[in-house]
Amino acid sequence: MKILVTGGAGFIGSHFAGRCVKAGHGVEVVDDFNDFYDPAIKRANVAAFQKDARVHEADIRDGDAMLRLVQGGRFDCIVHLAARAGVRPSIKDPRLYVETNVLGTLNLLEAARQGNVPRFICASSSSVYGVLKTLPFREDLALTQTISPYAATKLAGEQLCSNFSHLYGLRTINLRFFTVYGPRQRPDLAIHSFTRAISEGRPIQQFGDGSTRRDYTYVDDIMQGMEACLGYEGQLCDVFNLGENQTTTLSELISTIEAALGKKAVIERKPDQPGDVPVTCADITKARSFLGYSPHTKIAEGIPKFVEWFRAVNG
Repeated sequence: MKILVTGGAGFIGSHFAGRCVKAGHGVEVVDDFNDFYDPAIKRANVAAFQKDARVHEADIRDGDAMLRLVQGGRFDCIVHLAARAGVRPSIKDPRLYVETNVLGTLNLLEAARQGNVPRFICASSSSVYGVLKTLPFREDLALTQTISPYAATKLAGEQLCSNFSHLYGLRTINLRFFTVYGPRQRPDLAIHSFTRAISEGRPIQQFGDGSTRRDYTYVDDIMQGMEACLGYEGQLCDVFNLGENQTTTLSELISTIEAALGKKAVIERKPDQPGDVPVTCADITKARSFLGYSPHTKIAEGIPKFVEWFRAVNG
């Protein structure tokens, strides 16, 4: 299979591109290597597979560039992971998030249509569920209110995928990721930033009283679900939760990182952050049934694995 991975230099994208190369797929990657975090980290991410996969440096907001790339590649599938990520930064600069996550997704969908690409797999987010009180979150729940620009752009991307499936027969699969972590996780995310701060003896910022809960998903489990989508032949337009189906409080997360590091955290308590949801929890029944998705790395195992990687790359 010939696969284009957008955002392929990022955390999830580089893992997926590397696994596709190892599986024998033809892989090309597009990434703009922006400075949301150190571009050198992204260049290091692609180094392991760059000799076996063509890497394009381009911005998904450039529709003409995306069309040329897709039409020239004769791809069987686009795996669209490129996005501006993060709830809090989206509140500061919503326009950038709309331009990248909505217009960028539209550009890739239109390129897929014109380039006759039959399959489009798109990264969505658990944030689309907003503050729903029905737990765990099921894919068929009515989504009536998001609470951050980031979440709104991800829901808009899902709707655009639905349009292109309905209007043009493009197979689209949206994957709602639930707080993915593991080796190469972005340095701004909680697990990575907490681990670095605790290991260096610096304070960590705890927003709220520590009772917020997240469904943390180890990256290897996410890979299993994504790989299954390459052969999925169910509904022409579909959506799946990819999570662990268990929740961990922020306080429990900090304690787990402390135990893995063998070091106590210095905690600065801060007010709740606007846009942050109080709880996420994935119902993964559908993904189990149709994708054979079977996550197995619980947080008690995943955090020590992450810390092991962190120590290996940081000396």
